[in-house]
Amino acid sequence: MSKKIGKGLSALLANIEDERAVPAVSKEVVEGTQVFELPIEKVFPNPEQPRKTFGEKEQRELEESIKIHGVLQPLILVKRGEKYMIVAGERRYRASKAVGLATIPAIVKQIDERLIREISLIENLQRENLNAIEEATAIKELMDLNEYTQEQVALRIGKSRPSVANTLRLLLLDDEVKSLVAQDRLSAGHARTLIPIGDRETQIDLAYQAADGEMTVRELEIRVRHILNPETAPRRMTQAEKTRLSLEMRNLVDDMKRIFCTKVKAVGNENKGRIYIDYYTKDDLQRIFELMDRLK
Repeated sequence: MSKKIGKGLSALLANIEDERAVPAVSKEVVEGTQVFELPIEKVFPNPEQPRKTFGEKEQRELEESIKIHGVLQPLILVKRGEKYMIVAGERRYRASKAVGLATIPAIVKQIDERLIREISLIENLQRENLNAIEEATAIKELMDLNEYTQEQVALRIGKSRPSVANTLRLLLLDDEVKSLVAQDRLSAGHARTLIPIGDRETQIDLAYQAADGEMTVRELEIRVRHILNPETAPRRMTQAEKTRLSLEMRNLVDDMKRIFCTKVKAVGNENKGRIYIDYYTKDDLQRIFELMDRLK
């Protein structure tokens, strides 16, 4: 078994005593710890598992890997009567059941309820596809569970203290903004930029303006700076300037429509913006390409 448990879990489990009586066939010894092949029907998930959703795509990929290579990393279990509850490894358990395995490799430990919760939280934090709000929530719960300081929890999960502090700051955001981050519509970098905005409505409004890649982090930082320090905001254009600019933009768009014989849209001003040129068929695209080639 070449694949190992993440650093935080490995250190935590190293000092936990193995279960003495396990009615199963010993498979091998990994770093001094006995690994057993347990009947999969004797294993069940932890009902208090902090992770409630499992990505369908990642789960299918894990199933395919298990079909070819087997389960490379043993589950961590605790004995509950005649059965065994999962402390770490529910994804592997689900995938193993899905592909029809009869047994599953496992390490059986003697762990109290508080430590079970801590291990589950740390395993959750070591997921590759964890979004920033899930990470912040899990770190906060881990701190509350054991009254850890930021320094202590950073050591526990293998991260730097500044990284932990930055992640926890996301919990200061409005719930609607946090929801955008959880949906991967707003990056953690964008979200951190919004933390100094104290007015809820302004914070939410800016979040939606920046969502879905509509604004870079740098652009959002400038907007936030102007809100917090209005004297740094750029001069507003007069109505005459707006009218002239609008006319210039319309003329530009009209010329491009005429040249390219297709729909053209311009968004922005003379300093910054985007121009969209539509094409509807492969021939359209070829025609535009040839026009551009001639203009060169």
